[in-house]
Amino acid sequence: MKFNVFPSIRPTMPEKEELDDEQKAHSITESIGADFKEKDGGVVSETSSVSEAMDAGAKAATASNQLWKKSHLIGAFISIWLLQFIIAFCSGITGVLTPYVTSDFQHHSLTATTGVISSMVSGLAILPYAKLLNVWGRPQCFAVMMASMTLGLVLMAACQNVETYCAAQVFYYVGYTCVNLTFTIFIADTTSLKNRALVIAFESSPWIITVWVYGYTADSILNTIGFRWGFGIFAIILPLSACPLFGLFYYYLVKARKAGLIKKEEHNRTFMESVKHWIIEFDVVGLLLIITGLALFLLAFSLYAGQALQWKSPLIICFIIIGALLIIGFALYEKYYAPVTFIPWKLMTDRTVFFTFTMAFFLYMGWYNWDSYFYSYLIVVNNLTIPQATYVTNIYTIGSCVWCLVMGAVLRFYGKLKWHAVVWGVPLTILGCGLMIHFRQPDVNIGFICMCQIFIAFGGGTLVICEQMTVMAVSEHQYIPSVLAMENMWIKIGSAIGSTIASAIWQGVFPQKLAEYLPADALPSLNDIYSSITVQSSYAVGTPERDGINQAYASTQRYMLICATCMYVMCWFAVFFWRDIDVKKQKKIKGQLF
Repeated sequence: MKFNVFPSIRPTMPEKEELDDEQKAHSITESIGADFKEKDGGVVSETSSVSEAMDAGAKAATASNQLWKKSHLIGAFISIWLLQFIIAFCSGITGVLTPYVTSDFQHHSLTATTGVISSMVSGLAILPYAKLLNVWGRPQCFAVMMASMTLGLVLMAACQNVETYCAAQVFYYVGYTCVNLTFTIFIADTTSLKNRALVIAFESSPWIITVWVYGYTADSILNTIGFRWGFGIFAIILPLSACPLFGLFYYYLVKARKAGLIKKEEHNRTFMESVKHWIIEFDVVGLLLIITGLALFLLAFSLYAGQALQWKSPLIICFIIIGALLIIGFALYEKYYAPVTFIPWKLMTDRTVFFTFTMAFFLYMGWYNWDSYFYSYLIVVNNLTIPQATYVTNIYTIGSCVWCLVMGAVLRFYGKLKWHAVVWGVPLTILGCGLMIHFRQPDVNIGFICMCQIFIAFGGGTLVICEQMTVMAVSEHQYIPSVLAMENMWIKIGSAIGSTIASAIWQGVFPQKLAEYLPADALPSLNDIYSSITVQSSYAVGTPERDGINQAYASTQRYMLICATCMYVMCWFAVFFWRDIDVKKQKKIKGQLF
């Protein structure tokens, strides 16, 4: 792919003479200060370089980006790809090894708990981290989050109980989530909207490779060096592989400082005045409201199954009500009271941003609704081996990553995001999910299910690109970290609700269908069959017991798929409210070489 190079400044010396860094910095400095302007159907035309309204970290990033050489930027993108490959490989192996670690401590039942806690904390951490990126700076935040991942791996390797392993998972996945956001923000800093989707897709492409190999590697680790050294190896490799990228980030930060593009802010504040200043700058009150509210709301969906009264439990009811009120309180605080906002109220209520969040919410709610018990269905009903079932479930990962590359290239030539989602992304997702209502039945060839997965992968690959690009297109550049973090928040909420709906359908329908379809002599074992995939798959294929189990699976999954299809229809409804944005018309920020 040939990238277009946009010159960042107009030469101030005769054309045949080349500018040195000091003269180049002086020319850039003279161009600083233009305000962001909104036009072209709602696309923010980011013609300015550094605005006084920006936070210090955002100013530093925008200033240093204007000094990047094209060859170094290409090297940074390659470093990101290599680091993403290692992170994807490590994360896949970690997921496979987790059940063996908890089993080693005689706590296999806590396997899911470690995932729930690490997922929730990482989802919450990304909100203050988005603000930290703008206030502190990209290189510093990147280094801290790589250290968090490394610490997590060290703790995994050295842990002596499941509690330490759970804490290690939190450190690792907080770092993992925040590093991924850092990569996306760096790509947004250095690329125009026209080319941004292609670079983001390139950054995600290592998953196409790693899904095929991490299972075999994890098996080899368990059979040879053991899980401790498996984690220990990556605790060494990961920080070393991050050094070249951090070196480039820090080199250009220092270069911008020496060139005078980044001014050191002088102040005469006392200690308490500084504390007050940073509380305001970080929007601490707003972040506490949204993080506490989201934590309580998501905890309700994680803890309800362990309560005797489940959804009627006073604890769960309080968590949901208080959590929802705090989230509403965050919105009201940001509109009426916040001196410095996490996201400007005007942007939060922008129709394209609002309905993009709505689309992402229903997209992930639908996904977790039909996917939660998909692996079990493949093992039991289709009688696949574990590797075969893993390959089928990875069709989405592989297909969506490949299709993101195609979409990234297409957007360079036809940049209207809305119509890609309306005409292709959502309909294909609805088609794939809807067809599975018919094809998720006993005795249906597995090829038809794979076909549906491919449809969903291509539709999902389109929507994942569109949802990120849409909110970036309508946001001023300094608010891109915050708006992406808010989108991630709605995805977390949608995922939690989708998983809960799937669990409720499973608990309410599957036992009834087992009682209906199992032969009479198998009914005494109904509870064992219901609670164990091992027991379910232990009955020989073709026996009345196995046929009854298969039919119960199909009937239960039918409700999940109908529910998910309805949610995808809501995605379609939301997309129609997007503005008709053409990313090709966006003007570049100075420093965006691609």
